[in-house]
Amino acid sequence: MAMKKWMAAGLLAVCVALALQPVEARSLWSDDGTSYNIFADRKARNVGDILTIVISETTTTTTSKSSSNKKSGKTSLSAGVGIFDFLKAASANGSDSFSAQGSKSDTNKVAGNVTVTVTQVMPNGNMVVEGTQSIWQNRDEHKITFRGVCRQDDVTANNTIPSTKIADATVRFDGKGPLNAKQRQGILTQIFNILF
Repeated sequence: MAMKKWMAAGLLAVCVALALQPVEARSLWSDDGTSYNIFADRKARNVGDILTIVISETTTTTTSKSSSNKKSGKTSLSAGVGIFDFLKAASANGSDSFSAQGSKSDTNKVAGNVTVTVTQVMPNGNMVVEGTQSIWQNRDEHKITFRGVCRQDDVTANNTIPSTKIADATVRFDGKGPLNAKQRQGILTQIFNILF
C-alpha cells in the first residue's frame, strides 16, 4: 500500500513539473502570411525556387497577295482642211497592264525543356522566371535563354508549366563554335552586302 502511495506521489510530482514548463506555440502560417500544408505539392512560389518550362511552341503564318493594274489610251487626229490640208488623218493607241501574284507560308516549331529560377514575386502573386541552359557538343555551344511571367496556379503538381501559359515570354536560341561560325557570312561578304 505504501508503494502505491509513493508511485502516486511520484506521478503527481512529474505532472506538476511538466505543467510548470514553458509552452511554445507554433503557427501553421509563416511570418509573411503564407501557409504551408504538409500534404501540399512542393511547387515553386518564392524567389530562388526552380521550376521547369515545357517549351512547345508552334507558329504558322500564311500570306497571299494579288495585284492587277491595266490602263489604255487612244488618240485620233482628223485630216486638216483649208490651209491645214497637208495634215493627214492619224491615230495612236496605247495600253499598259500589270499583274502580280505572290504567296508565303511559314511554320516554326520549337520543343524542349528548360529549368528556370524565380527571380521576383509580384504583389499579385505572379512570378518572374528566368533561366539559361547551355549545351556543348563537339566544341559547339547551343544556348537557350528563357524569361517570362507566370501564375502560381498554372504550375502543375510536378513543378512544371507549359510555355503557352507564360506571359511576356522571350525564348532565345544562341550558338557559337566552329559549326555555327561556318553558317555565318564572311566579313567581306557582309561588307559587299552593305555597299551593294
